[in-house]
Amino acid sequence: MKVEGWLFAAGFFFFSLAAVIYWVLSEEPVGTVALGFTAGLAFLVGYYLLFTARRIDRRPEDMVDAEIADGAGELGFYSPHSWWPLPLAFFAAMAFLGIIFGWWLFIIGAIGGALSVIGLVFEYYRGEPAH
Repeated sequence: MKVEGWLFAAGFFFFSLAAVIYWVLSEEPVGTVALGFTAGLAFLVGYYLLFTARRIDRRPEDMVDAEIADGAGELGFYSPHSWWPLPLAFFAAMAFLGIIFGWWLFIIGAIGGALSVIGLVFEYYRGEPAH
């Protein structure tokens, strides 16, 4: 995580410098504010990654002498065949189009999107363990 943290920290310094140069050379404040916010977000992510990297074990990506076998193992569970992203995308599109065409369409899309998110999150939930 240290490599990623230092990358975002470098982004913070770059975007801060770019914001100052943009502020001096242009008369438009919106770009300066956008670059300032970008620098702030890069700082937040970089600080979090560097802060977290000190508290967890070193990953194979952070070791110079790491082997390919060091990264072996389970990375997590990914659903192999879930249908829930399809209705979620449909209702998200409906909600965004509802902002343009009418609030009634937005409400239908928001309710359907909320139900789709619930279905996606709890797709493999089987209840509390009984032991």
